[in-house]
Amino acid sequence: MKLPKGALVAVVDGEKLALFENTGQQDIQLSAKPTPDIAERASGAAGRISSEANPDNDTQAEDGFAMGVADVLNKWVLTNKVEDLFVIAAPKTLGQLRKAWHKETEGRLVGELAKDLTGHSTDQIAAAIEKA
Repeated sequence: MKLPKGALVAVVDGEKLALFENTGQQDIQLSAKPTPDIAERASGAAGRISSEANPDNDTQAEDGFAMGVADVLNKWVLTNKVEDLFVIAAPKTLGQLRKAWHKETEGRLVGELAKDLTGHSTDQIAAAIEKA
């Protein structure tokens, strides 16, 4: 896949977030960006349901972290800090993110990859995006 220059790449699982910017013209070249503090939202927040009928504490924390990540990315999109967004997330986390996307954020998504790549090198992440 071709990734637009300047696109923000968010790599997420239930506990970690890594952000990169594509600085490449033709090839994907990822540069690490600072990671903001993520306010973990309680998964029992209004209008939100956890991913399981009787979630354990770990599940609630992971769901809350995903909602916190979605809040930050939604805010950045709505304040025009992000034009193009590519999200790589563990499948369960990606499902939680999708539930929390603002319509404008959905419109700026240039791609998604349901895979847990947190902790992988930028070269491995770039290769996974190219194959997507």
